[in-house]
This record gives sequence, C-alpha cells and structure tokens, in this order.
Amino acid sequence: MIRLFVNGIAASAGGGLTYLRNVLPHLSRTAGVETTVLLNPAMRAEFGQLPQISFLQASESTGVFRRFLQEQTTLPKLIRSSHAQVLISTGNFALWNSPVPQILLSRNSLYTSADFLRDVRARRDYAMWADTVIKGRLAKSSISRADATVAPSAAFAQDLTHWSGKPVRAVHHGFDPAAFTADATPLPATARAQLDAAEGALRLLFVSHYNYYRNFETLFRALPILSSRLNGKVKLFLTCELKSAENPGAYRAESAAALANDLRRTGDIVELGAIPYRSLHHLYRSCHIYVTPAYAESFAHPLIEAMSSGLPVVASDLPVHREICGEAALYFPRFSPDDLAAQVLQIQQSPALAEKLAGNALRRASDFSWGQHVTQLVALARELVQSISERN
Repeated sequence: MIRLFVNGIAASAGGGLTYLRNVLPHLSRTAGVETTVLLNPAMRAEFGQLPQISFLQASESTGVFRRFLQEQTTLPKLIRSSHAQVLISTGNFALWNSPVPQILLSRNSLYTSADFLRDVRARRDYAMWADTVIKGRLAKSSISRADATVAPSAAFAQDLTHWSGKPVRAVHHGFDPAAFTADATPLPATARAQLDAAEGALRLLFVSHYNYYRNFETLFRALPILSSRLNGKVKLFLTCELKSAENPGAYRAESAAALANDLRRTGDIVELGAIPYRSLHHLYRSCHIYVTPAYAESFAHPLIEAMSSGLPVVASDLPVHREICGEAALYFPRFSPDDLAAQVLQIQQSPALAEKLAGNALRRASDFSWGQHVTQLVALARELVQSISERN
C-alpha cells in the first residue's frame, strides 16, 4: 500500500482542473493506492465520492502568490496527519520543506519561452512580463526543491532540464476517447446554426481561449491568403470571443480583434464563444482541418481531441507539436502566415493527403492513455519511497 497526497489547490479551471478530472478516477481504481486530495472549496463538488480517495478543502485564497504562501505554512501539517508517503504538487510550484518525498508536475511553458517574454514586451504589457519572470523564478526554484519533476512531454522536459539544470522526466498526459464522446448533448443551437451556414466552405477549427502564446494573429493573417485562393469559401471557427472580458487571465484581445475586424464582417472568422466540453466532440467532427499557430506549448490536449475525431492537423513547427502529432500533421514556421496558408491549401487540394493524415491522426490519438499516465506516476512514487527506505 502506498499513500499519496495530491495538492490540487491550483486546479480551478483549464488544464489543472482537466488533469484532476481525468487522473483522480484512475487513482481511485488503482490497487494498493490511497490518496488524499486537497482542493479549493469551489472545486470539491466536481468530484463527488471516489473509492480510496479522501478530500480536504483548503481555505479560500486569491492570487498565485497568496496561495503559494498559504501552501508553505499549512500543507506540511496536513500531509503528516494524512500519513501520506509522497506529495504530488500539481501547480508548477513545490512545497519548500515537504515532510515526504515530492513529485512536482510542471506544465507551464511560458516560464521558459523567450517568444512569450518578447511578445509581452512588444505589447508593452510590462506587468505581465514582470509577473511571468517572478513566477518563473519560483518555478525554477521549485524544480530544485522537488525530489522528482515531471513534464507532460519529452520536448518540454528537455526545455525544463536545460532551463533549471535539473533532470526532468516526461510522462505524457493521457486521453480517454470513450469519455470524450460519451455525452450525446448536442452543440448549442447558435453554434450549430453557424456551422450549418458554412456548408460548402472549408471549415477550420482552433480550440482555445484568447491569449498571446496561442498566436492568434498569425492565423488571422493567413486567412486573407486562404480566402483569395478559395474564393472566400473558408471559415475559421474559434471557441472564444475576441473580447478581453470574455477570456480568462489578463490578456488584452483588442489588437487581435482590430486585426480580425474585416474577417469578422465577411464571416471568414466565426466566434462561437465557449463550447461546453461535453459537446466539443460534435464541433471537431463538423470541421475539416484543425489548426494551431501556438508558439509555446507543454502538451496541447486539443491536438489529441482533434486527432481522435479524425481531423488532419496543421500545426506550428514546435518540438512539442511534432512529438504529440507525429505524422498526423503538416507543420509551418510559427510566425509565418504564408506557410500556414500553404499547408492548409495542400490538404484542401489533396483528398488523398487529407485521408492519410486523418488515418494517422486516429492511430496517434490511441497512443495516449490516462491509465498509462497514472501507472507511471504511481511507479515513480513507489520508486521514491523505495529510495528513502534503502537509505534508512
């Protein structure tokens, strides 16, 4: 029997919450593992009751730095009282003085991205630049404090190792295709109507909230090129609105919205807004090609969702994207709208290529498993406990 303590305070939305939603049910079914999970109160209702898992609720705290200080002062006592043997820290930052061996899950690629820091400086968003630099220092120190650090891809693990000077392991995040498509709830009526209105057009899809590092602007600059070649018969569907208030974080969408104004008026860009996750599989299957121009990623779940839906992918040429997609995608230099457009046109003009990429996509998506992820994570935890036992 091994007892784990999962610090999930940072999981309030997005990738952190998705991670726990997938990992905790697998942990609850893993023989010989008991887990205590610390959550913020707003998230407790997400998980119900799970066998072999006990839940604790942290007191409310707002802001990364306040939460970090709270963890340093309150976590050690909670870990000891739970009789845990290994701490799993899920939010990029470690517990400085953990009473048990600690596995740090690091998945924020912005701390190591020179492109992101250049981008926010060019936008004169100096507050975000300073915030990223300070958090990056905490994240780097956290890797030194942890007994083992895990990244969701080998490419990002290599980045972290180079950046921190400490070894970082790669354990791929997983995917559960049955769970992804289990809910038959249709798309919202407005989204369905917008898709139906695009009948006969090449339908591109990009699943993301608006932020800087997903590089929306390069995609927007590629659309006029595509539209001119396809006589206006191209539609880009976004799962966001180009309004700052409608997206999480402090990203300002106004410049992207101004760039996209003409495309919005002609209907080349369709802002669907947020789509419920349970219905997202319907959206993928209503489109022809998945595109992502992101210049920073640590894993990118939408790529696997797209591949599992049989979509060919056009992706920026990042090591992470090549690792995740392999031969299911065509790649382009991350800031080149001309090359992005050329790769989309190559797929559009060759049904044989589109079919080949779609087949590769389905096969590649099947390589990712949350069960495998949990198995490797538990094996690492047992390895740390064993090493402590041997030293004693």
